[in-house]
Amino acid sequence: MSGEFSLDAKEQVREATDIVDLVGSYLQLQRKGRAYVALCPWHDDSRPSLQVNPERQSFKCWVCDIGGDVFSFIMKMEGVEFREALEMLAERAGIELKPHRPYSPGKFSADPELAEALDEAAPTGPDPIDKKTLYRAAAWVEAQYHRCLCEAPEAEPARQYLKRRGITDESIEAFHLGFAPDRSGWILEQAEGGSGRAKVLEAIGALAARDDGSHYDRFRGRLLFSIRDVQGRPVGLGGRVLPETSSAASPAKYVNSPETPLFSKSNLLYGLDLAKEAIRRDENKTVLVMEGYTDCIVAHQHGFTNAVAVLGTALGQQHVKILQRYADRVVLVLDGDEAGQRRANEVLDLFIAQQVDLRILTLPAGADPCDFLQDNGAEAFQSLLDNEAVDALDHALRAVTQGVDLANDVHAASEALEKMVALLARAPRPSGQARFREEKVLSRLARVFGVAETDIRARLSQIRRRMRPGSFSPREDGPSDEPPVRLAELRRAVPGQCELIELIMADSGLLDRAREVFQSEHLTSAPCRRIFETCCRLADEGRVPTPDRLMLEFDEPAMKSLLVELDESCPTAEAVDRAALLEELIQRFKQRQADRQLPGQVAALKDEGLNESQKEDLLHKMMEQLRARHGISEPTDG
Repeated sequence: MSGEFSLDAKEQVREATDIVDLVGSYLQLQRKGRAYVALCPWHDDSRPSLQVNPERQSFKCWVCDIGGDVFSFIMKMEGVEFREALEMLAERAGIELKPHRPYSPGKFSADPELAEALDEAAPTGPDPIDKKTLYRAAAWVEAQYHRCLCEAPEAEPARQYLKRRGITDESIEAFHLGFAPDRSGWILEQAEGGSGRAKVLEAIGALAARDDGSHYDRFRGRLLFSIRDVQGRPVGLGGRVLPETSSAASPAKYVNSPETPLFSKSNLLYGLDLAKEAIRRDENKTVLVMEGYTDCIVAHQHGFTNAVAVLGTALGQQHVKILQRYADRVVLVLDGDEAGQRRANEVLDLFIAQQVDLRILTLPAGADPCDFLQDNGAEAFQSLLDNEAVDALDHALRAVTQGVDLANDVHAASEALEKMVALLARAPRPSGQARFREEKVLSRLARVFGVAETDIRARLSQIRRRMRPGSFSPREDGPSDEPPVRLAELRRAVPGQCELIELIMADSGLLDRAREVFQSEHLTSAPCRRIFETCCRLADEGRVPTPDRLMLEFDEPAMKSLLVELDESCPTAEAVDRAALLEELIQRFKQRQADRQLPGQVAALKDEGLNESQKEDLLHKMMEQLRARHGISEPTDG
């Protein structure tokens, strides 16, 4: 893939992207000396393990052994290949990689470039459709449905529904709402295509296939909520059935896009693309999590632009990880009914295990956020947030003690205490501020239940020992397709080769001396050999093989991560004499070469085919090698 774009284009994008700004747009960064640190999003991190180096423009998590530059960060965070990462960063930096007419979802005229892409992407073999085409198709679909809602006479029921719910024209535009006409093949008619284009539209979930191979509009007769990723790209749809559209394909009130290469409801939050800036600007870095699309939209209308919504599913562990990139505090806003209380209890374990500052706001009985805001206004809702949003543990304590006579009902009180201790035990063993928080909780439990704090602490330790370590912090990302290249393992296997690469990366002036002795075939480690060959090629082209330049030569995240480690592990010029270190490496290499030659030389001495002069020369050479190995100088006369 690296040959698809010129190195100049990659370098232009890399130089235009500051890694601190980039990582900071996903994670909460803290300054630590000259560097920055953050909680790593790829493992259950209780202390900042991810390091960002602004001088080298690199990042590294030493626990996960994941690192690299701006390209590999986007590849890992977004789950994309190098080409897509380059395009995303180019777009972010306002750099156009090649002249083309960009597709604008806001324009509803025919898009011949997209039509050509759809036709070319028609699946004719086992290869999947590339994501770039899927993103363009999803944007085109969103645009068609949005135009239909705004202009088509048959969308009048949807417009009336939105009006009744108090959703403004500005919100319809900002959230890209749409409508799917109550016709089976409407979206395919707009695509003016046959089976090839239908396959692409099926791949993004806009069409569904019948048993006979034909297709129908999955969302027909529904008001549509465009679901966008955090970059603002359309990736899916949520459809609400309307009373006037009884022939919808499914009787369900809400239907979401199926799982596709773009859409995974466990990895998306509705409105986060619009809310992330407001979350960052908020003094407490707070995000409001609603349960419905309209709740989120109406919250934004009333000034709560830090609101997001789940996609018709329970809040999951991956959602929490996403929210932690942007927010320090999460307020879960629940309907004031029994189902809302049940949902609060369901997510409680999750937030305790993740050690997130979770507040739970339960609205008055029978109210949902949309209706409450429309009926009572922003000031009343803010008052609830300020006064009624309770800490998750407070909520749990209220729930387990509700209706329990703590003074007289010993059995019920013991059961309630056991539930609270078990809840605390599910969290990772705390450290730092989390440890102080646990101490306060234990002290409070002792006061509420009238039990010695030491007894509660002993029971907590007992439950934690019994639980399987890490059982509440699974790695959801799964194994990587590409095995990591770990520097520690390379050092054990080929220590001298790692040192050689470190020295060349730290001081490119040593490359000429290294090339006098080493050839690429001498490096048995494939990663080290690739880096060495790349350094030699760059030098031959008149380019200096600096760490930054080498980062542009390799697209694989594993290689980028290794380059970061090699760059950061080499001693500074002030600490060691790098030229002297190189000479030591050369000497050791020559000694190993001599050792490997020795058995053959001994055999040659016994060979009857050599004359005495040849044997004398060979013996003299062997003696020179032995003297060099042991540091003995050439004998002199006298």
